[in-house]
Amino acid sequence: MTVLLRGKIAIAGTGNTRRWYAPGRSAFEQLAEASVLALEDCGLGLKDVDALYCAHSTSGLPVLNIAERLGLGPRLRHADGTMVGGASFLFHLRSAMSALAAGQCDVALVCYGSNQASAGGKLVPMPDPQPYEEPYGARYPLSSYALAAARHMHEYGTTREHLAHVALAARQWSKLNPDARERGDLSLDEVLSARMISDPLTKADSCLVTDGGAAVVLTRADMARDLKRMPVHVLGTGIAVSHRQIAAMPDLARSAAHQSGAAALQAAGVSLTDIDHVMVYDAFTICTLLFLEDLGFCAKGEGGPFVASGAISPGGSLPVNTNGGGLSCNHPGMYGLFTLIESVEQLRGTAGARQIEGAKISLAHANGGVLSSQATAILGTPDTV
Repeated sequence: MTVLLRGKIAIAGTGNTRRWYAPGRSAFEQLAEASVLALEDCGLGLKDVDALYCAHSTSGLPVLNIAERLGLGPRLRHADGTMVGGASFLFHLRSAMSALAAGQCDVALVCYGSNQASAGGKLVPMPDPQPYEEPYGARYPLSSYALAAARHMHEYGTTREHLAHVALAARQWSKLNPDARERGDLSLDEVLSARMISDPLTKADSCLVTDGGAAVVLTRADMARDLKRMPVHVLGTGIAVSHRQIAAMPDLARSAAHQSGAAALQAAGVSLTDIDHVMVYDAFTICTLLFLEDLGFCAKGEGGPFVASGAISPGGSLPVNTNGGGLSCNHPGMYGLFTLIESVEQLRGTAGARQIEGAKISLAHANGGVLSSQATAILGTPDTV
């Protein structure tokens, strides 16, 4: 993405089912509800959609299945079913921006739904065998993130207490969010004494398993200005692909977020000091540390002390994962789209008790696979364009 697209495309509507446990509702029903909510949010309908972007953990042909079920097929002028795990939807955002700017479509719907909690109740690996790791009985994906955490500890002296402070910060934010799945008190001792699953990561270091649906509607900025809600402009994006299985990760203590983040900042024409609010994909506590470092918010190896200082907690210097994140708000299999939705809420000023006063620029970052794909989006209010 070049600076030529800066601010030209906007998120006009968002949809979030907030149904974290909904027995009897299929993944498609969650997706469909979120899609309708996103369109209603900006005063549009399914009849207006001419571009579809989606990914699904259980469908090999998500665009075809969802276009058929939503009745979009005959009207579609552009579609993309890129599947890179939880970062897919920020990849879709980038793709949709180019299509919109080129006049290949006018209204793009990016959508996702899952019933992971009510259908199974646990993290379910995608049907994608990893022949070099399966013989060792690794717990996928947890053991892959545990390997990265162990390496970070070895190289930089990161401790389990540092990781625990990530979970504590997420819970402090979720207590301000009436829609969060987990809002109860959580202590350092409770995190540290949680059941060990894949050393050094415990249950408390791991994301929730929930149902849920999410969607955003994208249009060109000139159209968005005439719609129902305040548009949130996309200032810059960046993506990076590093590896597939964790054994092929070039550096276990450094993710490709440094690449996607730098590209997004350059395209947006802003620096980290301009960022008022941050959302990072926290499938596991080590993710937050890695991404804060690799995006540049703290030096490499200093993520643990940075988080433990209270910097990302309510009242800290850098508001991070203000909805409670995947650790305390929700995590329906693939979480990336929810980072965008919270960024939009903060920039619209509609986040309630967790609202960051004066937030004008937000950075949303998503991760896919086992630290395999990274995508960064920088969003801004209309007066930042």
